[in-house]
Amino acid sequence: MLSIDQIRRDPEAARRSLESRGEPDQVSELLELDAQWRREKTEADDLRSRRNQVNRQIGHARQAGGPPPPEVIAEMRALSRRLSELEAGAAPLEARIHATLLGLPNPPLPAVPVGPGDTANRIVRQHGQPPDAPEFVPRPHWEIGEELGLLDFQRGAKLAGSRFYTTIGAAARLERALIAWMLDLHTGRHGYTEISLPAVVRREVMEGSGNLPKFADNLYRDAEDDLWLIPTAEVPITNLYRDEILPPGALPRYFVAQTPCFRREKAAAGRDTRGIKRVHQFNKVEMYKFVEPETSAAELESLLAAAEEVCRQLGFIYRIVELGTGDLGFASAQTYDIEVWAAGCGEWLEVSSCSNCADFQARRANIRYRAEAGGRPQWPHTLNGSGLALPRVLIALLENGQQPEGSIRIPEVLQPYTGFAQIPTAA
Repeated sequence: MLSIDQIRRDPEAARRSLESRGEPDQVSELLELDAQWRREKTEADDLRSRRNQVNRQIGHARQAGGPPPPEVIAEMRALSRRLSELEAGAAPLEARIHATLLGLPNPPLPAVPVGPGDTANRIVRQHGQPPDAPEFVPRPHWEIGEELGLLDFQRGAKLAGSRFYTTIGAAARLERALIAWMLDLHTGRHGYTEISLPAVVRREVMEGSGNLPKFADNLYRDAEDDLWLIPTAEVPITNLYRDEILPPGALPRYFVAQTPCFRREKAAAGRDTRGIKRVHQFNKVEMYKFVEPETSAAELESLLAAAEEVCRQLGFIYRIVELGTGDLGFASAQTYDIEVWAAGCGEWLEVSSCSNCADFQARRANIRYRAEAGGRPQWPHTLNGSGLALPRVLIALLENGQQPEGSIRIPEVLQPYTGFAQIPTAA
């Protein structure tokens, strides 16, 4: 979250940030509201000071044994009326300023490529190359999944509606194996602490992570209790230390969690509706970091390396894409996507976004830390990355692992978790 102080100091930087993201300029409106608030606050402070003076005059008059002069009583009443008007208007004015600030995205870091939409995205590196002439024509996962009895789209829709699905038998076991293996990898090799989290959170938790108010239409909500189903584990992890000051030596802290994720995907209506590329509920393993600001650039690289290792050990062909300003997520200051090649779909599928959010989420959730005993509280930086998201990993495993006779080869690292080396052809 941007502070109003930052925008006052350098409004042109805030305007450039919004422009680079393709967002409308809200800076002028915000500064006008802020100027009005400051004028009224100054007036209220002056009125309170004058009221104290008048109150003393009334007190002196009464101590002298006579009534206060009528003009003094009249002034006191006028002061009180005006103060009541200003105080009544302060709360809605402050609410408008706060709501506008909540709607402003994170400014991109200076190194982020500038450009509208995805035009400035650039491929940083690529691991492997899709074959020019495969030995057989690979089939898409929705055909493989239904033929082998692994994915059931009709019964998923019968239970919950379109873009829900069920995994069955070997696919359900494969998904469970992926989750267990990824958690073991990140905790055992990359230094993360596993955490189990609620799948529903309060409104202020969604605001702290940056999901509300902007993305309300894409979230599932229990209206009676105003609880929200999480779109990612990033949301509750961000708020673990909400309204706290972490002591010296507490940072860095690394967490990894597996949760279901719920997204209405309204903005993506009509896109990627076949199969499980874009669905309303899915499982994901999420990595998250709380770090000191001066280390966050290096921490983003190590976060990306951990997600990249998952792809490499699974034998995927993948590439790293740095997002430009127009394609950044709302809370992100810098993001790398990992895209894996899916042979049956014939396309690159995003399986992870690794983002440095700088102090944006810490400000929204009021999380601070002390670098040293007695030191001034500071805002930590937060980072998050999928490690990885399950549906598209399943797509890549099914489509890239398919053999000419129709079976599916399972990567060696998963075999101790699955208990099988392949998914056989249909009987």
